[in-house]
Amino acid sequence: MDDSSVRIARRIQLEREARSWSLADLAERSGVSKAAISKIERAEVSPTAVILVRLATAFDLTLAGLLLRAEGDLGRLTRAAEQSVWRDPDTGYTRRQIYNRSDHPLEMVTVDLPPGRQVEFPASAYAHIRQAIWVTAGELVVHEGPERHVLQAGDCLGFGPPAPVVIANQSTLPCSYVVALVRT
Repeated sequence: MDDSSVRIARRIQLEREARSWSLADLAERSGVSKAAISKIERAEVSPTAVILVRLATAFDLTLAGLLLRAEGDLGRLTRAAEQSVWRDPDTGYTRRQIYNRSDHPLEMVTVDLPPGRQVEFPASAYAHIRQAIWVTAGELVVHEGPERHVLQAGDCLGFGPPAPVVIANQSTLPCSYVVALVRT
């Protein structure tokens, strides 16, 4: 486990304890098993993006908000060397937190999604945010509820009302994109 994974594990435990929730309480609210949460909190396993989104949503946080709390608020200027990077152990999805502050509604993230990979997010992940994705390289397929969008480099998609989302790189080349979101 790298330092980032250990900080995430500790933050999840702190968020749970701050709410006086048991493992069972968090499991019920997130849909993640008690056993999995326990292993994550003990830093025995690194959670996937899907699991982190479920846990963050249970805490009424965005994924970026949870990661920010794990990494600490860096200030108004975030140097490239200070930006936290997290890699989903399941998909190889790599997420760099470009900008996020607890006192600012805007969050910005870059994502690299390997070829042939996808990430699924429940509708609850979008309950308190408005989000847009801007593809900077490659091709990205976004299933937003019943809608399917194919985005090429330079294309930008603003998300609609909360719906389950699947973000997929169905090509043989890497895909990179920027996520900009505001908390509502």
